[in-house]
Amino acid sequence: MTFDVETKDCTALSDTELAEMADIVADGPAGLDIGLLSKQRDEWVLITQVRDAGQLQGFSFCTLERIGGTPCVLWGLVSVRRCAEREAVLDALRADQFRKAVLAFPDEDVLVATRVRDTGGFAAFAGLEEICPRPHYKVSGEERAWSRRLAKRFGAEGRVDDRTFVVKGDGSPCPVFDYEPEEPGKLDPEITDLMASLDADRRDHLIAFGWAMSEELASGFRS
Repeated sequence: MTFDVETKDCTALSDTELAEMADIVADGPAGLDIGLLSKQRDEWVLITQVRDAGQLQGFSFCTLERIGGTPCVLWGLVSVRRCAEREAVLDALRADQFRKAVLAFPDEDVLVATRVRDTGGFAAFAGLEEICPRPHYKVSGEERAWSRRLAKRFGAEGRVDDRTFVVKGDGSPCPVFDYEPEEPGKLDPEITDLMASLDADRRDHLIAFGWAMSEELASGFRS
């Protein structure tokens, strides 16, 4: 399937486009609304949109930057319409932003990070290496440090448990990677167990990351 994929500066987003995005997030359980979307326009650098026959199917706020010299792709609010082609929509979002990562950080491994509130959010890391947190894995000191760096970048400094990567919510909606797989029954039960400690009413979430290797990026990385 061929989609129209566009990445542009967030400052170029129109109110009409924000309303289209609000229609998508309204279908999901993350509790997001147009007010939160408007804030993302001010907080992030880039927005990627995927359309099918003119209809918005998914979008992703992101930025490409260095944290302590390390190249990073940071995803803010991401949402994919609960449509039959959602996996292909997600692939299109990831592929476009990874292409931009190659241009920004040639021949370098890139850290990819976002916030997730349920198992579906881990689809962000399909095919990536050294994903944290992950089941049955004790994070290293450097990985714990990354959780704190990313918490600061995501506006949650001092609120992350650097052993579990859990950020305790305050009941307010949080910009997360909002994605529901086409076949929820195939979700990794161990990842589901990893998320079991999150308080949904409090809107807890995880800060999570993985590494996109330079050779994968250069070859047109996809999940």
